[in-house]
Amino acid sequence: MKKLIPIATLTLGVSVFAAIAFTQPTTKEAAKPAASQPTETEAVQEDKMVYISMETTKGTMYLALNETKAPITTANFLSYIEDGFYNDTIFHRVIPGFMIQGGGFTQDLKKKSTKAEIKNEWKNGLKNTRGTIAMARLGRQPDSASSQFFINLADNGFLDQPRDGAGYAVFGHIVKGEDVLDAIGAAKTAPQGMHGDVPVEAIIIKTVTTLTDEQAAELELAGAEG
Repeated sequence: MKKLIPIATLTLGVSVFAAIAFTQPTTKEAAKPAASQPTETEAVQEDKMVYISMETTKGTMYLALNETKAPITTANFLSYIEDGFYNDTIFHRVIPGFMIQGGGFTQDLKKKSTKAEIKNEWKNGLKNTRGTIAMARLGRQPDSASSQFFINLADNGFLDQPRDGAGYAVFGHIVKGEDVLDAIGAAKTAPQGMHGDVPVEAIIIKTVTTLTDEQAAELELAGAEG
């Protein structure tokens, strides 16, 4: 079995007109209105984020999914959440200093049936830095991601490089609960059957829930870090 691996300036042209006149002009040229400067709101378009909670046996992580930069991946992930697919699955692969991976296996390491594979959005500008969530996929098969995901424990820039034709598509990041991420990342692991790096004590994803705007505001998730 192949392993899934988990990444204006507004230029104002100024024309200088030099004119030497010995007599006062008989008419005045109407002053040209100054070009309006873009407001800060107009100049910076914020990405649309969808907030989710991921409750595990180690605690709860809150994540922001970037619907603007990763629309396909975000829609896919949210559809699995809506179906309750991730509830009672496990983090089946944990590598300290690298990443934690889940979203595909039950507690007895049985692989769940998934939906169709999706297009790899690895060129969206989001990077595999600590605390980001990205889609796992098969090696040498860029568009093979379905349900499984990983969360980076460190800055893993090599995952942004097209080593096998593409990088790994990041679609969000943790905004609260990095202590939970670290607790999962510190779990003792051992091989189990065909799987390596499986936590000895199962780390269960109890529920994954899409939050309303009101819930996200109450939790003060917008702009929160760590």
